[in-house]
Amino acid sequence: MSLRLYDTATREVRAFEPLVPGEVSIYHCGLTVQSAPHVGHIRKEVVFDVLRRWLTWRGFDVTVIANVTDIDDKILSKSAEAGVPWFAHAYRFERELHDAYAALGCLPPTYEPRATGHIPEMIELVEVLLDRGHAYAAEDGSGDVYFDVRSWPAYGTLSRQRIEDMEPAGDADPRGKRDPRDFALWKGHKASEPLTASWNTPWGRGRPGWHLECSAMAGKYLGEEFDIHGGGLDLRFPHHENELAQSTAAGQRFARFWMHNAWVTAAGEKMSKSLGNGALVSQVVQRYPARAVRFYLAQPHYRSAIEFSDTSLEEATAALERIDGFVGRAVELLGSAEQTMPTAFVTAMDDDLGTPGAVAVLYHAVRDGNTALAVGDTATAAARLGEVQAMLAVLGLDATQPAWQQRRDDHGRLTAVVDGLVRALLDQRAAARSRRDYATADSLRDSLQALGVTVTDTPQGPRWALREN
Repeated sequence: MSLRLYDTATREVRAFEPLVPGEVSIYHCGLTVQSAPHVGHIRKEVVFDVLRRWLTWRGFDVTVIANVTDIDDKILSKSAEAGVPWFAHAYRFERELHDAYAALGCLPPTYEPRATGHIPEMIELVEVLLDRGHAYAAEDGSGDVYFDVRSWPAYGTLSRQRIEDMEPAGDADPRGKRDPRDFALWKGHKASEPLTASWNTPWGRGRPGWHLECSAMAGKYLGEEFDIHGGGLDLRFPHHENELAQSTAAGQRFARFWMHNAWVTAAGEKMSKSLGNGALVSQVVQRYPARAVRFYLAQPHYRSAIEFSDTSLEEATAALERIDGFVGRAVELLGSAEQTMPTAFVTAMDDDLGTPGAVAVLYHAVRDGNTALAVGDTATAAARLGEVQAMLAVLGLDATQPAWQQRRDDHGRLTAVVDGLVRALLDQRAAARSRRDYATADSLRDSLQALGVTVTDTPQGPRWALREN
């Protein structure tokens, strides 16, 4: 089966063929680093990390550009409230964003450009749009430059809206606009804003509009046409609609596929900073294993909404423990296994990154492997182990990978402490059994069971696990 992806622009799942054979170029919108990232933000990173890993497994050389928006109205506002320079405020939360990427095992982008590092490219793009008659400088002396949506008949095609049905663009004072739906390409400097947050241009000092930033950076690193443009569903309009309009109006072909992941919701509402219902990544990974949080985000289909809840994260944690339990027992008994990818897993992933079906294949392999271990069928157990390890690697959940091995959070330290204490009690139990003090050995086992720890004696020695509720 050929790889197929859902294209938001055409509203259909269609065959994916890269622009350059053997190579895939992806641009996905990074965060505006105004505050700490929550789980809703990081879902996009996990989705596109899984996509990247899958395309790499399929044999493609993948280039990923993911920008950082480090100049924006909200950054200026929040930095002023905090009494710190805007660039220091942005840098602080950029670092927190990177910490969140690393916490959930996301591969770093091929390159991560900052908006403030690409002002010349943005000015050049505005000049092209002005020359082509698709932009105009406000006549009120503000220094604002707007995209003229009426000048571009294709405006609205991505979100399938008519201009007449759109709400006014709320990104600038409407007094200088020809049409309230016209959006800001460039924002003139205001006396209330830091001078450092502005740059000289032919039409006055100012700073870029949000939509302009991504078009300029995508064009800079991926050229006038590239394979996939992605982001959260909330970016489809107006951000991606405006990107598409200004880039194509400037003569570019731009993205061949548009991919959007659905929201993480809390009590039915989109998780967002403005609603105050965001679960910060830094806090969630203190309560649950980071791999389990990633599993929770990766398992549903990327176009399906996820309801954030402790129950869901507890279920993901328990499921991952069962998977890890099989892998641990199989590796202890068999050692290494040749990794192979099940055909059903490939079919599911090739069908618009169908992670629910793919995870079902993973669960089946674990069940089959556990059955094989129980009856001593080492050949089947080894085959299933190789499959499970291959699937975990593509999902970014292979516990042996450096992203997880290097993690040193409180949960990891606590796990190591608990393991050490249980092992010490098991050693005492083994010593009691060796001297035939079975009463003490049984007492130690009963104490562990009372704490919810099950002990299984194997030819390789005792194994322990937390009892499932």
